[in-house]
Amino acid sequence: MTDRPVLVLQARPETAAADEEYASIVTRGGLDPARCRRVRLERDDPAGLDPGDFAAVILGGGPACISDPVQGQSPAEARINAAILPIAAEIVARDLPFLGCCYGIGVMGHVLGAPVGKGRFGEPVGLADCGLTEAGRADPVLEGLPDRFPAFVGHKEAVEALPSGCRHLVESPTCPYQMIRFGQNVYATQFHPEADAESFALRIRLYRERGYFAPGEAERLIALCAAAEVVWPKVILANFVARYCG
Repeated sequence: MTDRPVLVLQARPETAAADEEYASIVTRGGLDPARCRRVRLERDDPAGLDPGDFAAVILGGGPACISDPVQGQSPAEARINAAILPIAAEIVARDLPFLGCCYGIGVMGHVLGAPVGKGRFGEPVGLADCGLTEAGRADPVLEGLPDRFPAFVGHKEAVEALPSGCRHLVESPTCPYQMIRFGQNVYATQFHPEADAESFALRIRLYRERGYFAPGEAERLIALCAAAEVVWPKVILANFVARYCG
């Protein structure tokens, strides 16, 4: 067991969404808040942070897309993208414990030189039918999961090819790369392991005008998420925390 802190990086400029996501990561991961260092990348300066000083790094989701041209990004999104890339590059270079959620898989793919874009595998807000690959069945962070499970998704961009040096752990019919691992310790998911139906209801309301879905679909999507039994993704988050954070 290690007593080093856990670094939680966030890419959500909206305080309500950021606060809910952080609470979900802490609660469903089984983290001690006193051990967490929280950094909101749109406002906090991460310069000088050494990811190797932490037991693990967890990166949440958000509306920024790493594949967007700089001129198409809002100031907050540009700041987030510029801040995360050198940290992610350091994590990959040193194979440090990392879990990227949604936005994090795009960052990881980009750093590893894989194509990341909006042309093929974006998924509207809702449920993905996820399945373990052979490598996923053998991975300790996926221990105890069934072969198939539903997970909450909602993203515009996606990794379009498996990055070099990665194992493909989880797939789905709508987006093939739902979870990957680089080296031994660098993980990323396209789905949201921290989220439940209440999380998604809040995000649907906050992001209803951001192009993830037609605004008139918001209440239907909230009802869809509320009716779903999504229990397994949080086990992935808890397994990751147990493995690396004690």
